[in-house]
Amino acid sequence: MNNNDTVLSVSHLSVMYQKNRVLQDVCFSLNRGACVGIVGPNGAGKSSLLKSIMDIIPRVNGTVSFFGSTLAKERKRIAYVSQRSSVDWDFPITVFDVALMGSYVHLGWFKRPAEKEKHATWQALQHVGMTSYAHQPIGLLSGGQQQRVFLARALVQDADLYIMDEPFAGIDMVTEFMMVTLFKQLCAQGKTIIIVHHDLYSLDRYFDTLVVLNKSVVACGAVNKVLQTDAVCTAYGRAMNCFPHTCLYGT
Repeated sequence: MNNNDTVLSVSHLSVMYQKNRVLQDVCFSLNRGACVGIVGPNGAGKSSLLKSIMDIIPRVNGTVSFFGSTLAKERKRIAYVSQRSSVDWDFPITVFDVALMGSYVHLGWFKRPAEKEKHATWQALQHVGMTSYAHQPIGLLSGGQQQRVFLARALVQDADLYIMDEPFAGIDMVTEFMMVTLFKQLCAQGKTIIIVHHDLYSLDRYFDTLVVLNKSVVACGAVNKVLQTDAVCTAYGRAMNCFPHTCLYGT
């Protein structure tokens, strides 16, 4: 693929919390239309990786480019969905208003959404099955319902790159199936999806590309090829004794 297909490029990225190095010399690139799973053990730096490339936390060194340019120039094309645990669920805001916030990226904070943006919001909520909850406070929803709303907000933004930190955590199987189906539809449209994920058993069904991480990149590539190597076992170490067949996907 040519350079126009490169959506995200990370080069020699390192991150420290206080005096602890949580990411070391991380390098990888991802192409347009990929559905990417980022996996690794607890403490591997998966969430830190997403936060550092989005400039939420500082990096010690390294460079990050989006679509061959900077985050500042390309931010409107990027939808970032953080972990649910980082959200203040007591904030008095409705489902519709949360989803509508996806339009602010293009409008700015001082221009009010018009009928075009409101129509797009209703369509996004319909797409994730949440129109009947539109006027409910976001804090009253279940975990799966809340995740659907944040996905709707990302859809309203109409981004080219979706970055999601553990979107499947604490949701039911129906919601998970709906989200995976939607992600595959978005990728078929040329969008790129990056997801921090924990369920090793679903990797080959959910993703076409994997980044295996344990403070540095253990492997990055097509999911079927990565799972035919010992990369997952290397990243998880002794913990993989509980899942011996995971290391044998290719046999």
